[in-house]
Amino acid sequence: YTEDDLGSGDYDSMKEPCFREENAHFNRIFLPTVYSIIFLTGIVGNGLVILVMGYQKKLRSMTDKYRLHLSVADLLFVLTLPFWAVDAVANWYFGQFLCKAVHVIYTVNLYSSVLILAFISLDRYLAIVHATNSQRPRKLLAEKVVYVGVWLPAVLLTIPDLIFADIKEADERYICDRFYPSDLWLVVFQFQ
Repeated sequence: YTEDDLGSGDYDSMKEPCFREENAHFNRIFLPTVYSIIFLTGIVGNGLVILVMGYQKKLRSMTDKYRLHLSVADLLFVLTLPFWAVDAVANWYFGQFLCKAVHVIYTVNLYSSVLILAFISLDRYLAIVHATNSQRPRKLLAEKVVYVGVWLPAVLLTIPDLIFADIKEADERYICDRFYPSDLWLVVFQFQ
């Protein structure tokens, strides 16, 4: 291994990535197709979960409440897929605001999904290991703490997206991505 293989951050000496033109045609067909399938199944599936749980207010268990939160998070993500599909086919036409919004929603989905699954694991642990006296803490966890423990951190962790998500022109097309200044990363890597 050389120093560059170990992550020095110096990418000038690296060869050009293989992505360019060889994969561009494939991505223009494959990505929108996959995004469309996920969009349709996600809208129907998560929409039905939210709809059914909305009508059965009294019968919801703690697990159902977590499932509802997970469906809301996934539905938010699924709503961004048409933007990614158009971007894969042609260009980013939607402006800076939607660029930031799509990245924020993606990040909220990522972190909230992971944290909701962690809360489900904690709920299952309490239900199994502390079955006799866990009903009250589990109910509090499912009804109140989930907002502070899941949604608040998920939203706060989107701050880098609000700062760094932007549109840049490259190879005669606009790209919506997170662009981090190189000097910032040099400072971050020095603290590791």
